Amino acid sequence: MFSPYYAWARRRGPADPENHCAVNVALYGERARRWAMTERGRGAITRTESSFAVGPSRLDWNGRELSIEIHEVTVPWPLPLRGRVRVVPSALNEVAFTLDAEGRHRWHPIAPCCRVSVDFDHPDLHWRGDGYFDLNHGDAPLERDFKSWQWSRAATRTGTVISYDTIARAGADKSIALHVDPDATLQRIAPLTDAPLRRTAWRVDRSARADADAPARVVSTLEDAPFYARSHLAARIQGEDVAVMHESLSLDRFQMPIVQAMLPFRMPRW
Repeated sequence: MFSPYYAWARRRGPADPENHCAVNVALYGERARRWAMTERGRGAITRTESSFAVGPSRLDWNGRELSIEIHEVTVPWPLPLRGRVRVVPSALNEVAFTLDAEGRHRWHPIAPCCRVSVDFDHPDLHWRGDGYFDLNHGDAPLERDFKSWQWSRAATRTGTVISYDTIARAGADKSIALHVDPDATLQRIAPLTDAPLRRTAWRVDRSARADADAPARVVSTLEDAPFYARSHLAARIQGEDVAVMHESLSLDRFQMPIVQAMLPFRMPRW
C-alpha cells in the first residue's frame, strides 16, 4: 500500500494492484539488521486458496499455521536474506473493523495471539516468541482518507491489547481499543490515556496509549523513515508492565513528491 510505483500508475488511471506486490522483511538487532521490499509485477505472482508466492518468496497456510519462506535481497546493500518464519495462532478472529465513516478501509486482526519461530540462514538468526498477524484492506488510497494514524500492540498475561487511532481528512477520527483473549474472544475496552512521545529523527509525530499513571516511553526506534516509524516502547497497560510494538504513519508526509521520489531507494522494482 506504500508502493511509489502503484501511486504513479494510479495517477495515469485505473491500476492493477496485483502488478505491485512485495514481501517486506525487516530484521532488527545488534547481530543483524536487514531490510528487503522488492516490488514485482503480476507475472511473478502465483496464488491458490492456501498459498501466495511473490517471486522466490511464498506464504502457505495449512489450516493451523502460516509458513513463510523468504528468499530476498536486501537494500541498500545487496545481501542475501533467506529464512523461514512459522506463525501458529492460538485461535483465529473473524471480526473486522472499519476505519472510516464511509467503510472504504478495513482492519482485520486475524490472529492477535500467536507463537512465532524465526530461522534464518542468511543472516544466521533464530528467535522464538509471541507474535501477531493482521490485515489492512480497502477500496481507496489511504492518503485520500487519512492524515495519520497511531497503532500499538502489547502481549499481556491474559492476551493482547491493541490501540488503533486514525486521524481522518474529513469526518470523525476513530479510536479502537481491544483486549483479545488467546481464544480470540474480542472485548472492546475504554481507550487508554494517550500521551505524546518524542518525535523521530525525521520529525514524525508519535503518541501512544497506556495507563494514566505511567505514560509509555520509547525504548528504541526500529524504523525511522520520512513518513513512518516503528518503535519499541515500554508501558504499563491495565496495571501490567509490558513491551509494546508501536507504529506511527503520516500520510501527509507519504504523499509529498520528495518522499515519493525517495521511496524507490528502499523499494526497488524487478
